[in-house]
Amino acid sequence: MDETALFSQLDTIIAKYDNSKERLIQILLDLQKSSEQNYLSEECLEYVAEKLNLKESQVYEVATFYSMLNHKPKGRYVIEICDSAPCHVCGSQKVIDILEELLGIKIGETTADGMFTLHQVSCFGACEISPAIKIDNKVYGNITKEKLESVIRILKYIGGNERGKNIEIDF
Repeated sequence: MDETALFSQLDTIIAKYDNSKERLIQILLDLQKSSEQNYLSEECLEYVAEKLNLKESQVYEVATFYSMLNHKPKGRYVIEICDSAPCHVCGSQKVIDILEELLGIKIGETTADGMFTLHQVSCFGACEISPAIKIDNKVYGNITKEKLESVIRILKYIGGNERGKNIEIDF
């Protein structure tokens, strides 16, 4: 995306929140979602600081404090695998092994096509349906190999056509 198009996109999202400093987190989440590589570039953070009349350090602190904000490129779909004690006991390592095999990557890596990134995380509050994963902030529980194969197939089919939209898959 060229610089003019990027700044136009940033202006549109910032205006959606009335250029409000108090809405910084939501602005950053929306900007990240609309980004080609699912992250907030340094250039983007600098522009937001300027538009909201904040110090760059203030915007950077927020962008690096919250785990849902990425400051490095990520895949279109970030798949988080819970490895809390209940999920671990219920087979989260098997879920990780299956996903690594299906996608050809390891935890912390992104597929070559930029479609998927795998992250192992601590509890996200789905102990009653463990083992669980989270994709686009939607939690999926009681994960099986068949469910994983299905969700990966669906997301590959959907691909980049749904960039910036929350995808919901029901098992």
